[in-house]
Amino acid sequence: MNPLSNAVNPSMGSREIADLVESRHDNVKRAIERLVEKGIIRLPPMEEVKNQSDQYVFEYRVGKRDSYVVVAQLSPEFTARVVDRWQQLEEKAAYSFLPVDYLSALKTLTQEVERRQRLENPLARAAPKIDFADRVSEASGILVGNFAKLMGLRPNKLFVWLRKNHVLMGIPSRRNVPRQEYLERDYFTFRETPIETEHGMKITFTPLLTGKGQAWLTKKLCEAGLLKTITNAA
Repeated sequence: MNPLSNAVNPSMGSREIADLVESRHDNVKRAIERLVEKGIIRLPPMEEVKNQSDQYVFEYRVGKRDSYVVVAQLSPEFTARVVDRWQQLEEKAAYSFLPVDYLSALKTLTQEVERRQRLENPLARAAPKIDFADRVSEASGILVGNFAKLMGLRPNKLFVWLRKNHVLMGIPSRRNVPRQEYLERDYFTFRETPIETEHGMKITFTPLLTGKGQAWLTKKLCEAGLLKTITNAA
């Protein structure tokens, strides 16, 4: 990550918050998602990182103010730990940003300008990924809408049910993104597609059901009575 960005916008990972409050990482992520849905905190960015078992997992990058809210929700008694950790992060970010000489300062500024220029054209950066995602989508899983049709359900009805039962997120900025626990159970994957609208660039999210997820969801729909007609006919 760029040092200038660190100095301006330091963040704390949801895994680190879990360690500080002595809680499970999945519990912290669920708490974050609940607070986002209530509009209490902003939706934090998500990134893929390696855990202690050398496996890739998703974690949220939470800002200072919102991290305090999350900790207050989970374990208020650990607030002092988070305050101390933020002091360390901010001191480290400020120190790493200080250039040792004029050339270092110029190099840092140049890198930041280049980074911002790249961010101004997300569609161009994402074009190869879009093409790749289109070609491998079926290998990654089945579209939820196609799964609904196979089950004799209307796609919109299934999406509403998944959001209502907190399987998919319903907030506008991440509508239909599978919740973290279902990604980690390998029931879902998803792909991001940038589209250009009259209001600027917008990212759409397409959930995909894995083979494991199809078996799980079929069972859940039967238990909910949504596949009653199909199962009786069989």
